[in-house]
Amino acid sequence: MKKISIILAAILLSVGASAQELKEGYIENAPQHEAYTPSFKYDGSTRKVRNVILLIGDGTGLAQISAGLYSNGGSLTVTNLRNIGLVKTQAADAYTTDSAASGTAYSTGHKTHNYAVGVDVDDKALDNIPEICQRYGIISGIISTDNLNGATPACFFAHQPNRGMTDEIWADLPASSLTFFAAGSEEQMEGRPQETQDAINKVFTVVSELPEDASGIERLGYLPPKKETQSFKYGRGDFLPATTKYAIDFLSARTNRRKGFFMMVEGARIDKSCHANEYEPAVREMLDFDQAIEQAIRFAEADGHTLVLISADHETGGLSLAADGDPAKGNTHGRFATGGHTPIPVPIFAYGPGAQYFRGIQENSEVAQKILWLLTGSTHQ
Repeated sequence: MKKISIILAAILLSVGASAQELKEGYIENAPQHEAYTPSFKYDGSTRKVRNVILLIGDGTGLAQISAGLYSNGGSLTVTNLRNIGLVKTQAADAYTTDSAASGTAYSTGHKTHNYAVGVDVDDKALDNIPEICQRYGIISGIISTDNLNGATPACFFAHQPNRGMTDEIWADLPASSLTFFAAGSEEQMEGRPQETQDAINKVFTVVSELPEDASGIERLGYLPPKKETQSFKYGRGDFLPATTKYAIDFLSARTNRRKGFFMMVEGARIDKSCHANEYEPAVREMLDFDQAIEQAIRFAEADGHTLVLISADHETGGLSLAADGDPAKGNTHGRFATGGHTPIPVPIFAYGPGAQYFRGIQENSEVAQKILWLLTGSTHQ
């Protein structure tokens, strides 16, 4: 009996220690912005979809969105939308995905193994959305607050069996189908082999500051200093919303309106903040991501032939919200259950023609198949 009691005490101490390890955080007087509400004139219509803007909030589950919502006074642009579904994120080889496997599902329409970038379960290259769209005269761009070789942006131009193959991922860029890219960083580019840098510069006009007049540039790469894409903890400015607007204008000016464009925008540092269980930075990243969403929604509203999708590659941190928030003051309190990813389905919000096809529960790979069907008339499975 004494032995059993000792064992039970040890278990209780272990549980208590685990509970104490769970991290929590607060944000007070969050920097609020006015949420945008569109007219919904063409939302869910059967009008031709010429452009698709896919915004991926890395690590962003319903709790992360809710944290942003209540920290912003109870309203976000993304939560003002009407067409909502859920996305299952499992990898081909794992119950809980990493960003590479889920990014590949979103970029190619195929499930693959964790760590894979644009390749299938046998490490054979898969056609990605920009490559397929190029065959139809549709141009593409990508934006991320991560480094360009980060798992999610890399999945839209590279084909490598492991996300850690940094030099190989950068070396895939010159042969990509991208017309525009923006991510971190100038320093990352300078760290690559000279032959890779030369090859990239031969194909793209690479800048560290966006030009006011880009009319003479066919393919543009924006790699600012790393301070411009790092976490809000270290003073990042409006890189994501400002670059999203710039890229929309850049791509729009270079496409026949009957052909269109595809663009992927990643709010990468929501995930990184949640991995570190840093609640306030995670909320600030979510609020910034919502302002990038606003730029896409405003364009779709004016254009009438643009579909905007907002989702995530997975949830990170097992975040929950405590009961002591005050939306009017921008105060919320969050608790993390883990420092890793979770298999919880993530929301998907849709706005514009074709938005109705993203209601209900779907696989992340199905999202890509639907995008290709709406843009090209085929899923290319």
